[in-house]
Order: sequence, then C-alpha cells, then structure tokens
Amino acid sequence: MNWPALITVLLALNLGDLIFGPSLCNASPKFQKNACRIRRDVADCRHLKLEEIPPDLPGNITGLDVSHNRLGALSSVSLAPYPGLVRLDLGFNNLKKLEESLCQTLPLLRTLNVQHNQVHQLMEKDFSHCLNLTELNLAGNRLKLHGESFAALQSVTLLDLSNNDLKTAKLGIQPQLSSLETLILSSNAISTIELNDFNFLTNSSSLRVLNLSYQKTHITFKSGCLKPIAGIHELVMDGNKLSTALTSKLCTELSGTAIRNISLRYTGLVTLAKTTFKGLVKTQLISLDLSHNGMTKIDNGSFQWLPVLEVLSLEQNNLKRLTSNTFKGLGNLTRLNLKNALLKTSSNPIIDDFSFQPLRALEILIMQYTAFRDISTHTFAGLISLRQLHLGSAKCIALKRITNQTFVSLAASPLQTLNLSDTKISSLDPGAFYSLGNLTILRLGFNSISQTLTGKEFQGLGKLQEIYLSNNNQKITLSPTSFAYVPTLITLLMGKVLIGSLDLEPSPFKPLSNLSILDLSNNNIAKISRGIFDGLENLKVLKLQHNNLAQAWTSFNPRGPVMFLKGLCNLVALEMDSNGLDEIPLEALRGLPNLQELSLSGNVLKHFKDSVFDHLSSLRVLRLQKNEITSVRKEVFGAVLANLSQLVMNTNPFDCTCDSILWFATWLNRTNASVPGLRDEYICNTPLSYYNHSVLEFDPLSCQDMTPFQALYVLTTTAVLILMVTSFLVRFHGWRIQFYWNVLINRTLGFSDTNSREGRAFEYDAYVVHAADDTNWVERSLLPLEDNQGYSFYLQERDAVPGNAHLDSIAENMKKSRKIILVVTEKLLNDPFCRHFTAHQARHQVIEDSRDAVVLVFLEDVHDYRLFRHLRLRRDMLRQRCVVSWPVQRERVPAFHQSLCIALGTTSRVQ
Repeated sequence: MNWPALITVLLALNLGDLIFGPSLCNASPKFQKNACRIRRDVADCRHLKLEEIPPDLPGNITGLDVSHNRLGALSSVSLAPYPGLVRLDLGFNNLKKLEESLCQTLPLLRTLNVQHNQVHQLMEKDFSHCLNLTELNLAGNRLKLHGESFAALQSVTLLDLSNNDLKTAKLGIQPQLSSLETLILSSNAISTIELNDFNFLTNSSSLRVLNLSYQKTHITFKSGCLKPIAGIHELVMDGNKLSTALTSKLCTELSGTAIRNISLRYTGLVTLAKTTFKGLVKTQLISLDLSHNGMTKIDNGSFQWLPVLEVLSLEQNNLKRLTSNTFKGLGNLTRLNLKNALLKTSSNPIIDDFSFQPLRALEILIMQYTAFRDISTHTFAGLISLRQLHLGSAKCIALKRITNQTFVSLAASPLQTLNLSDTKISSLDPGAFYSLGNLTILRLGFNSISQTLTGKEFQGLGKLQEIYLSNNNQKITLSPTSFAYVPTLITLLMGKVLIGSLDLEPSPFKPLSNLSILDLSNNNIAKISRGIFDGLENLKVLKLQHNNLAQAWTSFNPRGPVMFLKGLCNLVALEMDSNGLDEIPLEALRGLPNLQELSLSGNVLKHFKDSVFDHLSSLRVLRLQKNEITSVRKEVFGAVLANLSQLVMNTNPFDCTCDSILWFATWLNRTNASVPGLRDEYICNTPLSYYNHSVLEFDPLSCQDMTPFQALYVLTTTAVLILMVTSFLVRFHGWRIQFYWNVLINRTLGFSDTNSREGRAFEYDAYVVHAADDTNWVERSLLPLEDNQGYSFYLQERDAVPGNAHLDSIAENMKKSRKIILVVTEKLLNDPFCRHFTAHQARHQVIEDSRDAVVLVFLEDVHDYRLFRHLRLRRDMLRQRCVVSWPVQRERVPAFHQSLCIALGTTSRVQ
C-alpha cells in the first residue's frame, strides 16, 4: 500500500472513533457484561463501578451483592428478573431512597443491607410490603424518620441504625418490631434516654441486645427509661464517657431487668466505688467487661453486688494494687482477665497475699503482660478450682528463677495449664513445679533458660503431657535423664533451644514411650546417635528442619551413615528441611510404613539411589522444593508417586532431556495429584532449547527414535573436527587460498564475464571517487592497472573537460563508467561533497542498476555504521566480491590487485 492510501485509511479509522464513540474496551461502567462472579446461588458484583443492577444474571439466584458500586437509584424493574432473592446487599452506594415496591418485587427477601448510602427520608410505606424481612441494616445513612417507619417489620430480628446522627432512641410511638432481638443504635447523637423512648418495643419480648456504644454526645438516663425493655440480656455502652456516678445511675436503671452481659469498654471509668454496681444486686449478671478504661483504683467490696458473675474482664487498665477484698463477693466467678491490667510505672504494682482467695470457683486466670512486684507463698492461695494460669510476658522478678516455692500457693489447685512464656526465666531449680501435680501443659517458650536439664526440674509432674520449650536461644543442654520424671509426655517442643549435639547414650527421650510430637528444629544439630529415638514407638510427628544433619547421612562418615530413624514405625510426618543433605542412604527411610508426609525441601539433593522411596507405601505428601534435582527418573520415584496426593518439587534446576525428564513430564500430564505451582515454578534449566520453559512444554515425541544415536555421534564428531580444521586454515591462510583460487580461475576462464556488447556500451571501466588526500595512493596503486591490465579509469581531477558544469560532469561520466570505485577512508567520509552528491550518485547506481555497479576499496578499517551514516551505503548492499580491502602486509598486495580485477571484471547488468 502506498503512503497516500495508508494515510487515508488511518484518517478514516480516527474519524470512525470520533463519530461512533469509543470501543467496547473503554465503554461506560454503567453495565459490564459477565463481570459478576457467580458462586452457587449468589451473585457477587462488588467493586465493578456499576450504575444499575446487571440484567443478565441467572434468574435463580437467591443472593445478590452489589455493594461498593455507583448505584444512584434502585428501580424495582431492574430487580424483577430475580424474584427468588433472599439476600440483597446494596451497601456503599449513592442511593437516595428506597422504593415501596421493593418488597413487592422481591417477596422472599429476608436480609436487606443499605449501609453507607444517602437515604434520608424514611416513610412507613417504604417497608409496608416487607413482611418476611428478618435483617435490616441502615447504618451510615442520614435518616430522618416519618411516622411509624418500621411498623410493617414484624419479622425483623436485627435492626442496625448506627451512625445516622439520630438525636433520640425513639423510633416510633405505636408498638412495633415484635420479633426484634438486636437493636444497634451506636455512633449516633443520642444524649438522653427518655422515659418513653422504648415504648415502641413494649411488645418486643424477644429483645436481647441493645447497642448504644460510641454516642457523639454524653449520654444520660431518665428514671424508668429501660422498663419497656426489661427483658434485655445484653447492653453495650462501649466508647461512651461514663463517670462513676453515671455508671451507678445506669446500674440502677438496669435493676430488675433480665440483663446478663454488660460491656463498658473505653468509657473512661477510672475508679470503681463500693456502690457503683449496687443497682445490679437484683440482676443475674454473668459477664462484665471493664477493659480499656485506664482504671487506677477499685474500692474494696466493689463487686460484692454481683454474686452470680462468671466472667470479668479488667484488661488494659492501670491498677496499682489488688487486695484481699478487691474481688470480694465474686464466689461464682470462673474467668478473670487481668491481661495488662496492672502496669509498671515508677514501681511494680502489688498483689497482696490472699488477693484471689474470694475466687473459689475461678477456673481461668489470665495475667499476661501484667506487672507485679513478687510472688509469695500466699499470692494464689484460695484458688481451689483454678485449671489455667496464664502468666505469659508477665513482668515479675520472682519469675526469673523458678524455685520449689514459686508456685507453692497453688498446691491446692487442680491446675492443668501453666503458661510462663516470655517471662525472662533464666533457670529452673530442682522440683520447681513439684506443687503442681495435676499439671498437663507447661509452656516455657521464649525465655532465656540456660542450664543442663537433669530431669529433677520436672520432678512431681507425673501427669504432664505437653512441654513447650521452644525459642530459648539455644542455651539448654540435654542429659540422659532430662525427661525421666515425665514419662506421660505426648508433646515436646524444643525448637531453637539446644546447644551441643544429640550424640547421647542412652537417649534422653527413651523414657517417653507415649510421645507423639517431637520438635527439635532450628538447633544446628550436627551429631546424632543411632539410638536417639529408641523407644518412641508412638511418635507420629518429628520435626528436624533447620539443623546440620548432612554429615549423619553422608556415605563418607567413618562409621557409615547414621540410621537414626530406625524403630519409628508409627511416624506419620517427618520434616527435615534445610539440613544441608546432599544424599539419602538407601536404608535411611526404611521401617516407616505409616509415613504420610515427608518434607526434604531446602537441601542440596541432586542424585537419588534407585528405590530409596519404594518402602514409603503410605506416603501422601512429598516436598522436595528448592533442591538441586535435575533428573526425576521412574526407577527412583515411580513407586512413591503412584499413591501421592500432593507433590511439591518446584524451584529445582530440571534437565529437560529424554533421559532425565521424559517419564516425569508424562506423569505430570496424567496425574490427579495436587502439584502447586506446576505451570509457573517447574522450569527447565537445561538444555538451551528448553531454558526457562515449563516442564509441561517438554515434547515427548522428540524421544521416540534414539537408535541411530551412535552413528549420529560419529558423524557429528567428524563434522565438528573438519569444521575446526577448516576454520583454522581459513583464519590463518585464507588469503593465500583465495589468491591461488583466483589465479586458477583466471587462467582457466579469464577475469571478466562481460560480453563484447557490454564492453562497447561504456567509455570507462570505472569512475574513481576518492578524497584529495588519497590521490597519492590512487596514482601509486590503482593507475598502474591501466598500463598493466588495460583498464580505463575516470578521475575527475585528471579527465574532466574544462568549462563543463562540475555536477553534470560527475553524473554524466558515472553513467559512462561500467563501475564506480569508492576509495573509503575517514577523509572521504568527512568530505561533504562526496557525502552529499558523489555518494548519492553511487548509491543510485547500486539501487537501480546492479549490486555489482559499485566497488568499495577500504584503505582503512571503517565501521559499517559510519559508512552508512556518511555515504548511505552498507557492505551488505553489495556483493561480497565488490568489497576489497588494502592489505597491511606487502606480500598480500598481489592478492588485493587480483580481487580488485575480479570486482572490475564482473558484469554490471541489471539482475
């Protein structure tokens, strides 16, 4: 296509865009076909910038989520195709109102979410047909109620009107919402709960939860205001500013109600007076949350009015002292949360002796991150029902060294779980936990215990089942008797704990015949004895990752490979990642008939012995990622991959050749097992033809005929040798070969292939173009050919006729010359006349006449880029015989002349 036609087409396309609008790819987001995700009977159309309900969704959907879009109006017509909708989410749009026909169009609708829109006026007719609606969320609008807006909603159980700037809790005058269970009025601007505000709920006997949290103004309560909702079970007042007096007033209003749970978080309640909760004495309150208040003081007897309370949270406060009367009256309390409740300022807070004595029913005591001065022999006295004590991250100097007196106050407690994680413990004395005979779980992780465990540290723990010692900065040394007193252990976690080796006889784990989980990871274990796991017949999970066990399994070990897995016949999961393993002994994994999960990732495994995995008949998960595996052969993996449900072998440098990968590639294409990252992370490293390609792209057909390999090898080897010898000859003696070849051809056939007719058509054999500074070379090396070979050259400075126009003379005499010789030097390239006119004429000859019409004679090594830049000629534009170079060696000058004669003798006819 020529340029005028091409420009016309482009203009037509641009004009088409202007006339008919943008393409579908840039279409308005008002409707995007098939953009919604359909899962089961629910259509998910979130975050699609929709401006209306999509009309092409399945007609049988029961749920539609169009939240986070740009809906400005909701037409019943747009919802008519989906009459079976049960749940409709319209949140986070720009809806201004709700049509009264909405529920007529969707008669089965039960859940309606319209949160964070712009709904303002709410009329009674808007929900007049919503008889089946059970959940209504109108949070985050700017509602203004007119009349009995919710009168028709007799089935609604949850109503959320939070964050609407409502000034009153009064939602109507007539009784309504008879089925309401949860009413959320949080984040409004309700300042006073008036006497008749909840009269509209007098028939709502099912109301259980009232949320008045985070009001934007200080809230107060009129006497008798909560009587219409006396059946309430839970009141949430979080985030409201409540003084001690106002809290007392609230409790008085709750007197005689069915209240069971109260949440007073973030209320700024700094002090609890003795009478604060007096109004709750006639209630059955079982849960009270006073967390995050910055509370500094609790008067003695403050909780005496809550005899049935079961759960109390004082988390995140700033208490200075607990006394023996702080928890007086809480005889039924079962859970006490003191997490971060006592904070260290200038000195540690004090917990008096017998502070917990009133809590005879307490089962769970949480004191994590709590600071206190000391633990005496009576600190926890009276906790005769305590089963869990959590002291993780607690700040108490008494916990740095655990003696046989530290927890003596818990001797009468049936304590089962003791959490001492991250309490900066440095040592455990003999009999440190002797008083805790019922203990089953002991957490000692993230400490700085630095000692040899002799076993006496755990003396008296005859029922202990779990010990967590992980992350103790590798400062613990084991001995053969380390766990002699805890034979009931089921779980032992010792990751990043040990210093030294496990080359111990007898094994410290030998008494643990019931052990099921053993974690020895991240310990830099280099030496391990053959019998280290003797007696662990019930062990199911063994974690040995991030150690240094390569030496144990190497064949160069003086005593031979250490088969430390012998006897673990019930082992289910084995993790040996990142151990520096470069080989697996043939017998190493035998005797593990129940092993289902084997992880060997992050090692340097490359070659495997045949049948090394054959005995793992129960294996379902095999992880070998991040190794040096190049070949996956059937002899090694055939048996184990047959029953596998998951294989993880990505990030290995696979050799994608027939011998190495053919069987594996075939298995990958046929298997039903899960292979994560198969298409993106199983990449060929060699050969070059498959480099950086997926293993799935390997072509099995290339491996079908391999019988002529030997003959092909001989032929290719011979060809390579011949090529190498020929290359050396051409490199060092090519010019001689070319010279003698040209002499032979000249003597046999002659230099020129021009006919007599062509010879008579030109006056000159060649027009010579050169720089003025190269005149001496032309006269000395080129003109002698006129006398010796009979050539006729045209030189502008010699043969030009005086008086003729210079440019016309050049053009005319070039046409009279059969060849044009360009003597290429830097001086020629820098000559502006040669560059702009003479070279243009020469190039014209090349393009229109023949590739043989121009001969380039290089006196200097000029880069092809500069040649094209200045003369608009390239070597590849000419035939190879028309490009000759002046030799540096004098003995090669005859060969140069011969090459030049051949170039001048070739025909210049149009090919």
